[in-house]
Amino acid sequence: MLEIAKDYKKSQKQDFEDLDKKLYALRTISPQRNIHRLAIWLMVILVILVSCMFLPWQQSIEGSGVVNAFSPQDRPQEIHTAIPGRIKEWRVQEGQAVKKNDTLVVLTEIKDDYFDPDFLKRLQEQLQSKEDVIGAKKNKINALGNQLSALQSGLQFKLSQVQNKYEQSKNKLKGEQADFEAEKANYIYYQRQAKGADSMFYAKPVALISQTDWEKRRQALQESQAKVTMKENKVAVAQNELINARIELNSVEAEYQDKIAKSNSDRSSTQGDLADSEGELSKLRNKYANMVIRNNQYYVLAPQDGFVVKAMKSGLGETVKDTDPICTIMPAKPKLAVELYVRAMDLPLLSIGRHVRMEFDGFPALQVTGWPRVAVGTFGGSVAVIDKTDSENGKFRILVIPTKEEPWPEQLTIGSGVYGWAMLDTVPVWYETWRQLNGFPPSLYEDRPDNKKDKDKDDKKGKKSEQKIKFKVKK
Repeated sequence: MLEIAKDYKKSQKQDFEDLDKKLYALRTISPQRNIHRLAIWLMVILVILVSCMFLPWQQSIEGSGVVNAFSPQDRPQEIHTAIPGRIKEWRVQEGQAVKKNDTLVVLTEIKDDYFDPDFLKRLQEQLQSKEDVIGAKKNKINALGNQLSALQSGLQFKLSQVQNKYEQSKNKLKGEQADFEAEKANYIYYQRQAKGADSMFYAKPVALISQTDWEKRRQALQESQAKVTMKENKVAVAQNELINARIELNSVEAEYQDKIAKSNSDRSSTQGDLADSEGELSKLRNKYANMVIRNNQYYVLAPQDGFVVKAMKSGLGETVKDTDPICTIMPAKPKLAVELYVRAMDLPLLSIGRHVRMEFDGFPALQVTGWPRVAVGTFGGSVAVIDKTDSENGKFRILVIPTKEEPWPEQLTIGSGVYGWAMLDTVPVWYETWRQLNGFPPSLYEDRPDNKKDKDKDDKKGKKSEQKIKFKVKK
């Protein structure tokens, strides 16, 4: 019986093993205790997840960009030529440090108008000649002015002289007219005497006067008539002299006015020539100054301290046009800033002075945007500029500068990539998750008096954790 029982157990065990191999699903059924253990772990995980949903989460606006210079004069600049020319000599190499006003390239002239090596000397001679001409014309103007003054003085003197002569002629005419009137009165008297003598001489039967007396009275009448005629002629002569004096007065004034007008005309013409000469002199001076500046443009100088980054032209004897780039210079000590590009929907939440955390390419960092206090290897900054228009990529550019409390590493170079976060309000994790799922914008950050102290404590803890990473990077 014992052997039958043993054989039965062996056969039953063998059947069970064969059934187990055929039915794989039976092996996946865990014992009851494993199910309880799994349920406990799931509950713990669920409690942890629910608890995490109520943890504080600081909102942020993400953006990417590059390192650049804050001031335009600190950014890489192309050096252009002001005049066309041919490259004669290169005095720098790519990567070479240069000081302000160091010579980069020497050019030679290619325009035939400036081939003369003594061109400046020729211009100087022309300037001297034109200055001498201007001096002579000024002397001529002064001489004409003196001549004009002399003519005006001579006119006044001559007018006074002729006026006196006119007055003399006028007075003489009056005297002659008076003498003529007196002689006419005498003639009338002698005429009356002669008429009385005729009546007495021809009286009948005997003459009352002698023939001698009659002849004397007749002779006196003839003499008086002759005097009247003579005085009349003198009056006519005096009148002619008065007319001549008046004509001379008018002719003297006309003559001197003609001379004065001619002198004024010569003076005005000389003044016009002087103005033309001064204009030509000004053009020559301008040309001379331009030529002096052009001679200085043969040497292309460095505008500031920096490094020669890239040469746009190569070789000797290559012809360059005006405004052609020669090389690029990177300023030596630029004031760095970060260009970050943000979306249009996030732009209203930004303002000047807002705090920004940044992660630079090439610097190890660990950033948790919601908990900046645990972040290491990031650097802080503040928003300095917000563009009023969008960029070519459809986003808006902001400029971030370093703060005095948290300087940036010295190894940063312009062009390095940057990823940044503009820090906003602190909200629960569940709120941030709900906002992200619905695509709502973040809340605006405000520094309330009750959370400023907490924020300062968080910043101090974050800085202490980041100082270790910065120390390693500087090494």
